[in-house]
Amino acid sequence: MFKQGALVLAMAAFVAGCQSTGEEYQADVFDSAQVNTQQEAKTVKIVTVSPTRIKVDNTRNRQTAQLVGGALGLVAGGALGAQNNRDTAIVGGVAGGGAGVLAGSMVDSTSLVPGVLIGYAEGGKIYTSAQVGKLCEFKVGEVSLMVKTMRNETRIQPNATCPEPAKS
Repeated sequence: MFKQGALVLAMAAFVAGCQSTGEEYQADVFDSAQVNTQQEAKTVKIVTVSPTRIKVDNTRNRQTAQLVGGALGLVAGGALGAQNNRDTAIVGGVAGGGAGVLAGSMVDSTSLVPGVLIGYAEGGKIYTSAQVGKLCEFKVGEVSLMVKTMRNETRIQPNATCPEPAKS
């Protein structure tokens, strides 16, 4: 019984850990195809920064959770079933694998990550750009570099640094 409880807790912890952080969408992260290429850039004045949440794709983590959950369930179910005989080991493995895939499918295909909605002034107008990042990375009233990587994609680069976390 203890082994079953430990297995369920381990699978739950794994499934809970399968959430995208969204780091790949931050303004200061570029694809390898964007390195050493010319990109249009200009400076903008930040007029507002407010917290927001960004919905990011989590499909890859969901598929991984299903695969690993199925494999763990197969092994654990087979091991638990083998305590009786070979037939129950097979049944336990199949049932455990199915339960593991089902547990892995509980991972959402999208996840919400913290972000900022930046209002900036350009040509006498105010525009906004949602970015994955932290409020402390952007300073209102200051100029920041905005990189345009594709049509309508703006990446406003951080113009401030966040304080270091206090050491305990």
